[in-house]
Amino acid sequence: MSDDTIRLVTIGRIFARRWRFLAVLGVLGALVGYGTSVLFPPRYTASVSVLLPGQWEERELLTQAEIATSSAVVDRTAATLNWKGVSGGELRDRVSAKATDGNIIKISGTADTPKQAQQLSDRMAQQFVTFAAQLTGDSTDPEEVTGPEALRRKVEETNRRITDLAEAADPGQTVESVQARTALENLRTALEEAMEKLDQADPASNKAGMVVMGPAARPTGEAPPTRTQLIIGGALLFLLLTVIGHLAAARVNRRLRTDAEIAAALGSTLLGTVEVLAAPPAHPPTGRDPRALIRRLLGMDTRWDIPTPRASGDEAGRLIRYRRVCARLLNQLPAPRRLLVVVPDGDEIAHRAARQLVAEAKSNPSPGSSSTEYPVLRVVEVSVSQPMVPDRDTESGALVVLSAGSWTAEELAGIADACADARHQVVGIVVAGAVRARATGSADHPTDNTTLALAVSGHATEGSV
Repeated sequence: MSDDTIRLVTIGRIFARRWRFLAVLGVLGALVGYGTSVLFPPRYTASVSVLLPGQWEERELLTQAEIATSSAVVDRTAATLNWKGVSGGELRDRVSAKATDGNIIKISGTADTPKQAQQLSDRMAQQFVTFAAQLTGDSTDPEEVTGPEALRRKVEETNRRITDLAEAADPGQTVESVQARTALENLRTALEEAMEKLDQADPASNKAGMVVMGPAARPTGEAPPTRTQLIIGGALLFLLLTVIGHLAAARVNRRLRTDAEIAAALGSTLLGTVEVLAAPPAHPPTGRDPRALIRRLLGMDTRWDIPTPRASGDEAGRLIRYRRVCARLLNQLPAPRRLLVVVPDGDEIAHRAARQLVAEAKSNPSPGSSSTEYPVLRVVEVSVSQPMVPDRDTESGALVVLSAGSWTAEELAGIADACADARHQVVGIVVAGAVRARATGSADHPTDNTTLALAVSGHATEGSV
């Protein structure tokens, strides 16, 4: 495959020549996206922010975000919501939390309706704040006091007990009573110093409780992917896959494009290249083949991977190419004789070039030439799938005319073998290419000689397969 397939102009050529096919597939992709949106009902997402006052490190914020979506918080939320058929495991897939700038944990909840999404987010935030307070010992419920707060209460109770013991001690000035009161005061001082160090070491003691920054706003739109996004995404996905498929098919295309490759596949000599004016293909009558009709409607009956035909010169310049091919063919043969012009079936460009070549061979050689007459040519079309060339009769050789980039090496080798089976030597190859007529130039019109060539070609069709 040539480097032309990796250029951006190739993608533009796909859209220019296959736009109807791409449009149909885009509509099909949009329908698939719409069907997907029907199978999956819309969801709504609401979010609420929880402020964490104080100084927090990044890893601590990430830890709090993980706690907000932990199973303990989600299970408590599911119990408070008491939605029918919805457990904590199902809610865990609907909630998320992330740490944002400013020591804020953003909690989001997704549900089937906007009201449920709002309720889910609010309850998640409340349960998160309650659970976090219990972890740090900030809960006001005596039955749920844990951690440093419980230790503080134990210390306060011990201080009160020390005071009671000091008052119950002997108020006298004996050595034993003074030592007892001194020991109790030292114990009280040691406990107070220990609690001060504990408060300094506990980072949670320097941070106020978490605050929910207002209720969650009720969502007004669907959560992505919305129905519109699915429809657009389906259309774009089908278009992208279609373009990739075209490029992949062009990459693995094994059609021969260069003259050297074509000559090597046929095992003969290239006599030259000729030009024919590009013309719209002759469509068969409607109703003959439904598949052909569909291909024509979708624009699949024309090649997209061939470059845009270049601008041609005048008609005289194109005819000179045909005359040079005839002259080289005359020099190639020991004596003028009859030849078959073998054209692959379905190669419209090559068929038009062969007709012009037959018409030129019927004309006289160029003035001043010492040659007698050009060889007599007869056009036959050969199927590339099952090539069959008429047996040798009055013709004693074959001239192959074809267009570049249309046939593989295996197909051309099959044509060469068919010529050999019919005892025809391939005396030469002519490569035809399509060109665009200049805006100021006149298009080619068939001459009388071309009309005679059509009659000769029609006679030869009976002997071809």
